[in-house]
Amino acid sequence: MSADDANTLLLFDVDGTLLHRATAEHAEALHLALREVHGIDVTASARVSLSPAGRTDGEIARALLLNSGVSARRIDERAVDVRLACCEIYARLVPPDLSDKVLPGIPELLSELDGHDNVRLSLVTGNFEPIARLKLGHARIGHHFPPRQGGFGSDAEDRAMLPHIARKRAGHDGIEFPRTRTIVIGDTPRDIACARADDVRCYAVATGPFGVDDLQSADAVAADARQLGEQLRDVLG
Repeated sequence: MSADDANTLLLFDVDGTLLHRATAEHAEALHLALREVHGIDVTASARVSLSPAGRTDGEIARALLLNSGVSARRIDERAVDVRLACCEIYARLVPPDLSDKVLPGIPELLSELDGHDNVRLSLVTGNFEPIARLKLGHARIGHHFPPRQGGFGSDAEDRAMLPHIARKRAGHDGIEFPRTRTIVIGDTPRDIACARADDVRCYAVATGPFGVDDLQSADAVAADARQLGEQLRDVLG
């Protein structure tokens, strides 16, 4: 569907929103990449010092490295190396089948939305793009999200920038997809914050580490994919 045809752009987060408990190999890949590029084992500090929920891969890497005494300058100089190494390692570690990690109701919801005449599906996630694509592909739901669309942790370390990047990619002829027709869908306060930073709506779903009460600053909060579907039907018509 072209940007001209789509009335609404839905920007889905990945971990906690589409998939559940699909981060072990991802975290291992990032830790191994930091060891490969910087010669530092961050595994122990990662367990006690940082909650990754809603953060970009680059932000997580920076926090772990700063905590290990690596300078900001060194982090910046080697950021691309870390990203490339992380994606390469994850491609080796990713389980062949992640379909059991898809949250209940998500396959049905995505199929319904994908068949909607006025909807365009895309992603806004802190994952580096190759990792997000591999996760969703191995989970058997990647076909719902077209290539060369979305906003990823490989585009910017600051998650607040990702909705704008996704809208630019969803636009045409240099015109961004309209804010008024864009909805971020995520499971953390950081998803809500990134939507607010771009002045777009956010529908939160309490299928990650945060409950309904923690997500009340979103435009709508759902307990699960079924309720999210009901809310989206109301706005999509």
